[in-house]
Amino acid sequence: MPGFNAGKKRCSAAVAFCVSDSEQRPITAKRNASDYFADVHVPILPGLPDDVAKACLALVPRSDIPSMAAVCKKWRSFIRSREFLITRELAGAIEEWIYLLVADEEGKEWHWEVLDSSGNKQKQPPTMPCPAKAGFEVVALDAKLFIAGGYSVDNGTKSASSDVYEYDCCLNSWRKLASMNTARYDFACAEVNGRIYAVGGYGVEGESLFSAEFYSPETDKWTLMEPSLRRPRTGSFGFGFDNKLYIMGGRSSFTIGNSRSIDIYDTERHEWSEMRKGCVMVTSHSVVGKKLFCLAWKDPRKLAVFDPGDATWKEVAIPLTGSSSIGFKLGSLGGKLVLFSHEKASWYGTLVYDPEAAKGSEWQTSTMRPLGECLLSVTMVA
Repeated sequence: MPGFNAGKKRCSAAVAFCVSDSEQRPITAKRNASDYFADVHVPILPGLPDDVAKACLALVPRSDIPSMAAVCKKWRSFIRSREFLITRELAGAIEEWIYLLVADEEGKEWHWEVLDSSGNKQKQPPTMPCPAKAGFEVVALDAKLFIAGGYSVDNGTKSASSDVYEYDCCLNSWRKLASMNTARYDFACAEVNGRIYAVGGYGVEGESLFSAEFYSPETDKWTLMEPSLRRPRTGSFGFGFDNKLYIMGGRSSFTIGNSRSIDIYDTERHEWSEMRKGCVMVTSHSVVGKKLFCLAWKDPRKLAVFDPGDATWKEVAIPLTGSSSIGFKLGSLGGKLVLFSHEKASWYGTLVYDPEAAKGSEWQTSTMRPLGECLLSVTMVA
């Protein structure tokens, strides 16, 4: 680009000045040209202060960000930073997209689909660089998807994984991160205060796990938590509210059937507590605002809504008539709950529930629809 050529010329001038006679700096054989360039500030955009240049880059439409990141290392470094997201948010340029994990017709393979806030399809992420597996967990944090754990099957035997991968939506690329301390699958996973927590699940021998650990993106390190869970827990899910990690659903080897208890971890006090008001056999869940929305297997025509503030539940009927076998996967977009129906259901479409709308107008239909069965959805802002 012309701007970068101009920048290099200025840098060359600066180097010449540094080694001029007036400075009387002797040149030794041990220093090379790269040493001088390392001492010279190269602007993000030639002719502009860096803060102004960053504000300009932050205004680029989200769909063009990956192309912008390929221009140079300096731009790429800024774009992958949290500062870039904060700058976009302050500029009012933030965009919310929903990422759908979609299965093919036979259910043997899956891929990611991306929809913007208007339901328009965006560029599909590259294939995840890992073997096919199941039982993994997905968490979104700072415009990145984190794929953790899971298992693969070899000759009928499950093999648990501790691998973790990150997809950066601003760079449109994957990379492998530090592995968890414990290989696990069918576990609870959630983000709280910038950390990712992995709790319980099944281990390498198929045993139920007590252990819990958290990941710090700043250090790319997993740390085992002490104390761990009070009881082993499998098939559960996690979510975060007000500095606390909630673990709900699934099974515990200390109970018969599905567990109604909610394990709560206070991330500031570093201690666990318990609440016996959980929802059992949850098939899908999503957090919208300050509430958790669940679909239970026993009653798929009603939403179970949990308010962590006062630990209360309420039910919201889904306005559909006919077969009760319609299955939904829940997601969120723009402060609203999105319900993607099963592709082969008697009614195939997408519903949107607005918890803040006036009574009688909470429900709408949407044209958003994945090309296949939606397995899960994750919302990311960037």
